[in-house]
Amino acid sequence: MALHKTRIASLIGVALLAFGGTCATANASGDARPWMNPKLSPDQRAELVLKAMTQDEKFRLIRVDFGDTENGHVMAPGALGSAGYGPAIARLGLPAIQESDAGLGVAKPHKLGATALPSGLATAASFDPAVAYAGGAMIASEAHRRGFNVMLAGGVDLVRDPRNGRNFEYAGEDPLLAGLIAGNAIAGIQSQHLVSTIKHYALNDLETDRTTLSANIDRAAARESDLLAFEIAIATGKPGSVMCSYNRINAVYACEDDWLLNQVLKHDWHYPGFVMSDWGAVHSGAKSALAGLDQESAGETFDKEVYFDQPLRAAVASGEVPQSRIDDMAQRILRSLFAAGVMDHPATQSTIDFAADRKVAQRAEEAGAVLLRNQDALLPLSAAQSVAVIGGHADKGVLTGGGSSAVQSPQGNAVPGLAPTEWPGPRIYQPSAPLAAIQQRAHGTVSYASGEDIAAAAKLAAQAKVAVVFVEQWAAESFDVPHLALPGNQDALVEAVAKANPHTIVVLENNGPVAMPWLDRVGAVLEAWYPGAAGGEAIARLLYGEVDPSGRLPVTWPRDESQLPRPAIPGAGLAAIGLPPQGQPAQDVDYNIEGADVGYRWYQRKQLEPLFPFGYGLTYTHFDYSSFVPHVANGKVTASFTVTNRGARAGVDVPQLYVTLPGSNRVRRLAGWCRVSLKPGQSVHLTVNADPRLLVDFDGKSQRWQQPAGDYQLQLGHSATSFQGESKLTLAAAAWAADASPAGVPQPCVADRTL
Repeated sequence: MALHKTRIASLIGVALLAFGGTCATANASGDARPWMNPKLSPDQRAELVLKAMTQDEKFRLIRVDFGDTENGHVMAPGALGSAGYGPAIARLGLPAIQESDAGLGVAKPHKLGATALPSGLATAASFDPAVAYAGGAMIASEAHRRGFNVMLAGGVDLVRDPRNGRNFEYAGEDPLLAGLIAGNAIAGIQSQHLVSTIKHYALNDLETDRTTLSANIDRAAARESDLLAFEIAIATGKPGSVMCSYNRINAVYACEDDWLLNQVLKHDWHYPGFVMSDWGAVHSGAKSALAGLDQESAGETFDKEVYFDQPLRAAVASGEVPQSRIDDMAQRILRSLFAAGVMDHPATQSTIDFAADRKVAQRAEEAGAVLLRNQDALLPLSAAQSVAVIGGHADKGVLTGGGSSAVQSPQGNAVPGLAPTEWPGPRIYQPSAPLAAIQQRAHGTVSYASGEDIAAAAKLAAQAKVAVVFVEQWAAESFDVPHLALPGNQDALVEAVAKANPHTIVVLENNGPVAMPWLDRVGAVLEAWYPGAAGGEAIARLLYGEVDPSGRLPVTWPRDESQLPRPAIPGAGLAAIGLPPQGQPAQDVDYNIEGADVGYRWYQRKQLEPLFPFGYGLTYTHFDYSSFVPHVANGKVTASFTVTNRGARAGVDVPQLYVTLPGSNRVRRLAGWCRVSLKPGQSVHLTVNADPRLLVDFDGKSQRWQQPAGDYQLQLGHSATSFQGESKLTLAAAAWAADASPAGVPQPCVADRTL
């Protein structure tokens, strides 16, 4: 239950007045609070605060309370109606910790509303770190203006299964793409003086029975896949906090996993920030603290008890947990607050320019929508054509994913009351109607049918020049879908419309890949994902060619479930939306089946032809590659080539560099890419720097990253399966310690000259 606006405003005002007073005192008496000196480093400032803290203050800092009224919780005075709240420590001038869900916008309080970004997969499909950064900065600006200083964002779990209910929060199946996109989103958030998390660490790749499911995988394979995505994102965005996940990893709870938190994160990656738990992911006091957990999240509401209060105090008193560990926990939290600028730029309630923020969301959707099919150049549409718009509540708005990341518009839910109305609902639609946006552009007749009456929809389609059918798949955290089929009678609707009108276009609003038994009978398919606050406008602009489709798939699209490493997810489903779970959930999932070969690598290894490959996407023009030449100098691998727009329209291309390491049974890896906009007939000469982190394997025995000696195959791709340029080069053997892995590439793509 969200609070009324007046109540929220009052609480924000009280909190700001309290913090404003402490800041004024600090400025007036710098000697009393030397940590308020911005010229000192975050580590120095945190150390100074720590020396001044009492034990009670440290224990108050290492846990936050639930900041909302759900589950019968009585919200603490000063909380803002969101995910987490820690009271200010006025004596030290420390502000209240105010934590906001989530990575696609300010999710709470629902009734206040915020600007929703498109799904994380849409941002990843842009292959554009600048789009990710701009989106992060936008949602963080809104959070800051609501009074929040921590954002629970930065989802980077790899898409190992397209049926995972939370895929829309993440950034795809490839560790380099996911890491760079999530890392830049985090950097954008922290540019607005908030702490961003990165989550859910780690291997939280399924939602069914997520609080007990054990993700079982060889540690070296984990380092080369999911953990590599986290490593790249952390190095790129420098998040202030890592959120450990619900699941177990090789039977150990993630928030109690010494290898995961202490050895890999804090030792090998030299991570200086703090580890917070997911809500309900803590199962112990001493064990969790010693394993590397620094802050318990909302334990009074979601855990069996508040482990980081009396149980942990008792462990310190008995000597089981040293005082130095408590000090380290508090210092890490303080350091992150200083590093992000939370102390020097306190969150203040102020107005939000929602119109400008909607433009950021619109640009992200336009960059990330993927054109999957376009027979006989059916798209772009002509304004003179009559159009039948059908299904998907396209007369009202566009769909949003559910759970803690669901963002409601300031104008409210465009289609209220649809199941599920309770958690992980409510099902929310952004009030950006594709129908209205199409009507603004079409000079011909535009008609609409809901699609509930299939015969009526087909009749309407037959009377129009083109038919645009919107189909949807709602997903959320806490459950997975049991199959790839679209829910309800949507497949039958598309079949009937396509039979009535050969010029049928399907627009998908969905969590990820779905079955499309009608694919060969429709003229065009546009993957719009969850399109965000301005989704209707963005979709219309794409359909009418006002912008060129430029998204590329960040996930492989299977033909059916039989192509997946695990064809079934035991217990998947949600009865409230007509998908009753079948069977009992498993307590273990075997990720050793594919190991590090996630997504397109799995398909190559198994010699499977997917429906659409990773990196695939059509445009309204055509691009050619030529003069592909790889280089190696000082151990650094680059590839130069020319891209030419051969079509009659301006467009955006995403040439992709794949590398196959020497040895038998090897599969290719994305090592770099460019995103380039070209006018008709224009050419550009580009150089892609292969990321060294994709040219190595992790050796579990020696605990070292190994670059094998031999011939490396380089391929220039339009996707992970379509190439126009191939060569080999030889590299010498090299090795790096686990705590000194190869550094990333500062400039992945360089435009040498326009031809």
